[in-house]
Amino acid sequence: MPNKNSITLTIDGQEVTVPEGATILEAAKQAGIDIPVICYHEATTANGLCRICVTDVNGGRLLQPACVAQCQADSSVETRNERVERSRKTILEMLNASVDLSEAPEIQEMMSNYQADSERFPDAKSRDHAIIDDNPFYIRDYSQCVLCWRCVQVCAEDAQYTFALTLGERGHDTEVATSFDISMTESPCVFCGQCVGVCPTGALKSKVEFGMQQGLSADEIRQSTRKSRKRKSLNDK
Repeated sequence: MPNKNSITLTIDGQEVTVPEGATILEAAKQAGIDIPVICYHEATTANGLCRICVTDVNGGRLLQPACVAQCQADSSVETRNERVERSRKTILEMLNASVDLSEAPEIQEMMSNYQADSERFPDAKSRDHAIIDDNPFYIRDYSQCVLCWRCVQVCAEDAQYTFALTLGERGHDTEVATSFDISMTESPCVFCGQCVGVCPTGALKSKVEFGMQQGLSADEIRQSTRKSRKRKSLNDK
């Protein structure tokens, strides 16, 4: 029997009892039901930004992001009906149209699972950025950034309390940046590497990994960690 501080709901036809305040994502995990996520990470605060985890609650007008929506007693949640899958598929297609997802295997797998059309939005504006190499430890390639905010959050109240990263510009031009666009070495960054660790794409990458991908020798990689420069991306002319 559930206690007075728990609620019971149905997820994909399966009855689940969870503590009050539990999110749909947490309840689904308890029931062994997988809900895809991009912006969500267990080490950062859930904000429901990417909307890939949307679910259908009681057939409501709006789909609910499972990472932040709390469970409702006696509600019925569907995690993969036609509405949900169409929404996720469209989100993936929009991301793919403007962001380089070549180094985001989990998102690529979602694209395959939801049969997303990689050519659906051929006229979309790409998020092309120069690779920023301004410190000895890691590079920043915001052409691969999906704006999940994980790096910003883990650098702030969620972990490090350094506040080296923030968001700049607006709309389509929104990007992760440093305050006043200063270099990382001029910022409060302590190079803990937590931002690199939570990045779901190749937007943040250690210089060792980057150097190996570029085919650099061990000595060249060592040299790259002793200096910094700003390197143009392949898309720049």
